[in-house]
Amino acid sequence: MTPRARGAFTPVTRERAVGDLADRLAAAEAADGSPWLRAAVDGAPAARPHEWADGLAEELRLRGRPVHRVSAAGFLRPASLRLEYGHRDPDAYYDLWLDEGALWREVFGPLSPGGTGRVLPDLWDPATDRATRSQYARLPPGGVLVMDGPLLLGRGFPFDLAVHLLLTPAALARRTPAEEHWTLPAFARYEGEVRPGRAADVVVRADDPRHPAWTG
Repeated sequence: MTPRARGAFTPVTRERAVGDLADRLAAAEAADGSPWLRAAVDGAPAARPHEWADGLAEELRLRGRPVHRVSAAGFLRPASLRLEYGHRDPDAYYDLWLDEGALWREVFGPLSPGGTGRVLPDLWDPATDRATRSQYARLPPGGVLVMDGPLLLGRGFPFDLAVHLLLTPAALARRTPAEEHWTLPAFARYEGEVRPGRAADVVVRADDPRHPAWTG
């Protein structure tokens, strides 16, 4: 989808925003000719991207569109790789935690032009550090992948609609638990290198979860 012009943010409720996004997706076609659409809700955990993605998925189902729901947390690398440089290395969090190869193999490849539509909802449980052994599902043509997670943009994933939940550095620090403050440099790096506010199609200012505003 073509990004809209950046500018003033308009107050919006989450319910209205996800409804509008679902309407856009329900009427859209993939830019690369895929029979499936792929949408992302990108944001730091403090911005609660999973809640936005869950809402979007539900609105799409209400519009009769099949949905495959994926969270980046289900496609992390094993601890031996994620934590190779220690438990609190922000560059490892940025570069090594997400298993991009698995996502291409199990999600994006099957949902690309000529793909099978046979996809996994998750692959690895970081809590148990074991494979989830989830069953494959087949997303029919016309279905929509809805993915959430942090640091998703700038990796070449073929999203047809990318929503970025924007937090100011102060809000990000305030809403991130103290034991996770070691991740903050990774989000600063993301802002500087990827500039997700420009890379996304829609930006939601989420400093106050009760009063979001957006460019949508």
